[in-house]
Amino acid sequence: MLGGKGDLLPEGKPAWTHSIELPLCYVRSAKVDETTIFDFPNKTLIVEFTEPMLVTSTLEGEKKGITSVGNHYFPRQCWSIEYRLGFEKWRKHIFKTIGKTRGGCCLLFTGADMGNLSVQKVQFKDMTVYAIVTAGVEDNAMRLSVDEGMFYEPGTINIILLTNMRLSPRAMVRAVITATEAKTAALQDLDVRSSYSPGKSQATGTGTDEVLVVEGRGPAVDNAGGHCKLGELIARAVYDGVKEAIFQQDGISAQRHVFLRLQERHINIYEIFNGCTCPDDGANPHRHLAHFEQVLLQPRYASFLESAFALSDANEKGLLSNLDAFETWCRSVGEEIAGRKLETWTDFITSEEIPVVMRMSLNALLNGLVSEKPQSVGGGSPTLSN
Repeated sequence: MLGGKGDLLPEGKPAWTHSIELPLCYVRSAKVDETTIFDFPNKTLIVEFTEPMLVTSTLEGEKKGITSVGNHYFPRQCWSIEYRLGFEKWRKHIFKTIGKTRGGCCLLFTGADMGNLSVQKVQFKDMTVYAIVTAGVEDNAMRLSVDEGMFYEPGTINIILLTNMRLSPRAMVRAVITATEAKTAALQDLDVRSSYSPGKSQATGTGTDEVLVVEGRGPAVDNAGGHCKLGELIARAVYDGVKEAIFQQDGISAQRHVFLRLQERHINIYEIFNGCTCPDDGANPHRHLAHFEQVLLQPRYASFLESAFALSDANEKGLLSNLDAFETWCRSVGEEIAGRKLETWTDFITSEEIPVVMRMSLNALLNGLVSEKPQSVGGGSPTLSN
């Protein structure tokens, strides 16, 4: 993780510079500069080459004679300025401010802070791959084939690939597919939710992602697909880089608590208790909400809900043919929490905005809580009664 903060200086004068180690024979230098643009601190990664390179960019296509590549971060306060100017005028101003020209420099652009940059190195024998990644998924993560595309804006998860091999144009284009698949694998393994359909869909990207592949120097390589060693190294570097960059930018890790994962699905337990028909304790109307939180602090019941997350996604994709076994599990969990057999079962949550498996799991917890006996839950865990 990069960091640092200096006083704001006139445009074009870096407030601070952070060097990055990229020991490749064709890399002259690599650094992140913080520069004031329109009165706000922007950060730019610049990798300078010792000779002109061919690059393939999903933002600009194939470009020849490139002497530097990079990734430019402009903060949220600048977004309205970019919208007002239009992307082309904004980009022209960025190049002028950092002292580069579009003819010799190929940039990506992002709203993810360059201070949260991830630099990954993966090596096998004499083959080395570097992936330089920025990522943020809280605002515009989406699942392609499900969510609607409304506009175009570059880019959030940005990936720059450099190797100690000389990639053919074919290998460079194939590397884009390999990097994209690895990025999506990282998002799915983190269970990053679509910002547009969070209850039902894992994200496959952010909708504004970009990949830039540098030709490089060294032994010639003509393939970067998943079956070849170079493809494997690219995928590993991108996978690790995306996961690290997301954690540094958004604090999302695979081991985050179940409360956060409910929130990411737009399931608000406070709204649930305000809107459901759970019986009140006249002396304390929030009694069941407090007990619900206490239950989910216990690994046994947190794990039940985590299992429901996975089953819910599978059910929404049509991969589950029958929910009878899960319904039996839900009733068992409810009765375990209640401390007795439940003769009646109430669907406290009926909103179809919440996927059916999630409704079943939450109703299991609620039925147990409202029917609990004044004793320990789960045979020895802390009591949930007042």
